[in-house]
Amino acid sequence: MILSMTGFGKATFEFENKKATIEIKSLNSKQADISIRMPSMYKEKELLLRNLLSAKLERGKIECNVRIESNEIERAGRLNGVLIKNYYTQLAAISTDLGQEPQKEQLLQAILRFPDILKNEVQTLTPEEWKVLKTAVTSAVEDLHAFRKQEGDAMEIDLSDGINTISSLLEEVPPFEKERIEKVRNRINEQFSEFAKRNETDKNRFEQELIYHLDKLDINEEKVRLAHHCKYFLETMQEKQAVGKKLGFISQEIGREIN
Repeated sequence: MILSMTGFGKATFEFENKKATIEIKSLNSKQADISIRMPSMYKEKELLLRNLLSAKLERGKIECNVRIESNEIERAGRLNGVLIKNYYTQLAAISTDLGQEPQKEQLLQAILRFPDILKNEVQTLTPEEWKVLKTAVTSAVEDLHAFRKQEGDAMEIDLSDGINTISSLLEEVPPFEKERIEKVRNRINEQFSEFAKRNETDKNRFEQELIYHLDKLDINEEKVRLAHHCKYFLETMQEKQAVGKKLGFISQEIGREIN
């Protein structure tokens, strides 16, 4: 099965007051090059997400982006009532010590401008939310996988056409092969004969050299290997696991036999 290295997948999920969007993009890469961007509360699960992406996508420059949208009330934070009361008590006492009547409204307005009166609660990832997040990431991976397969199917058709063309042309070689061998044999024989006339030549060595060069003209072994490689290429494309590197190696062998 041929899968493209390029793809895009997306999934969303809602949990309590949050809505999350997961986007996964994949580009060409020899290895699994994974980068993940997500809120800090999910960082503890980054290694698990990396393992999940690596296991399901295997190769590619993979970018995973997790975005969280919370409701406005939660994002605004909460007033720190204890701190406000403490500030008010201290300011009121200072005003009394200075002989001034504390003005409640003015004190509150001043306190509300203090930078630390907003209390932002640290969010933690619950097992339930992690389960929902993991399911959503898996869904985004499946979406990306479908994208890869769609492009891979088109690639498989193109590659199959190329291999079938090579196989059909290989069947047309024999009629030309016999004529080629005869021409080359005559040319070599003429060249060696001319050389023998001008120089004293060991006839046994001459015949050995002639046999060696004639044997080099025989391409039957290359034809057999080329036919096998073409067949193996088509079979390999049907395997379920990633076969890109394997097909690349077979292609090199096909080119070597053709040359």
